[in-house]
Amino acid sequence: MDTHLAVRARGITKCFGDVVALDGIDLDVARGQIHGLVGPNGAGKTTLLGLLLGLAVADSGGLDILGTPVGRALSAPDGVAGFVDGPGLYPSLTARQNLAALAALRGGGPAGAGIDDALAEVGLTDVADDRARGFSLGMRQRLGLAAALLTRPRLLVLDEPSNGLDPAGKKHVHGVLTRLAAEGTAVVLSSHRMDDLEALCSEVTILATGRTVFSGPLGKLAAENRDLDYRLLTSDAQAARRLAAGTEGIRVVEDAVEWRGAEALVVRALVPALDELVSCLVREGIAVRELAPVVSPLEAAFLELTEQQETAR
Repeated sequence: MDTHLAVRARGITKCFGDVVALDGIDLDVARGQIHGLVGPNGAGKTTLLGLLLGLAVADSGGLDILGTPVGRALSAPDGVAGFVDGPGLYPSLTARQNLAALAALRGGGPAGAGIDDALAEVGLTDVADDRARGFSLGMRQRLGLAAALLTRPRLLVLDEPSNGLDPAGKKHVHGVLTRLAAEGTAVVLSSHRMDDLEALCSEVTILATGRTVFSGPLGKLAAENRDLDYRLLTSDAQAARRLAAGTEGIRVVEDAVEWRGAEALVVRALVPALDELVSCLVREGIAVRELAPVVSPLEAAFLELTEQQETAR
């Protein structure tokens, strides 16, 4: 067993009747890493998260969590916490009472100060004595995160943790997850929000039809995956257009695009050709005010890889 890994899965298969939810999945998640899980509906993400949380067992394959092989019992492995399909809360109880009840169900756990610390960590101190039935979706997500943090897990498994969060709430949750990873906790999270995954994750796994179509660093996606469309905003749109048209490997796909009150263009290129274009612009004294993918590398790879998998079926 590789001791730096929080999760090591090899050849995991899980079926529900005739439906193959997971088909030979491999997964490595290092300690202190935030690992994203991406895939269309029905790809197997929820099933895989359930296996990590001990809510289901694999039909075949090997799964080690925090250095211990997972057996056939339906129970959360020691050191693992999180939620899938939303946190399970008691609507008639307050936030503080929910955490106390969940701690009791787990056979004890922190009381008083420990619960208050968890609520403070997710930014819910001011509503600690409000009933959960009045909470927004984002507040329920944060309360679910607080419940997971009560046990100080070494592996945190989260399903759509940013669901329903406003910008301030999302920033707060992102800060919590980043700090936990810096302290050595492994985090596995599933999300349909590509911007969240790109902001948080060092590695991602893309699933399609129960199979892994990519797993590795985000940077590898950008390096391996085809030319992307980039929006280019400069101090001289006409000169930038001329230079782009004359740079090998650059294709101007949209001209005179209105963007934030100025004229931009959209170019299609691999990263090396884009670097050359930027160098040309700088040499010509043209300021580059914005250069960003129209569609993120993760989203572009997700669309292409999952479509390829669907076509191959």
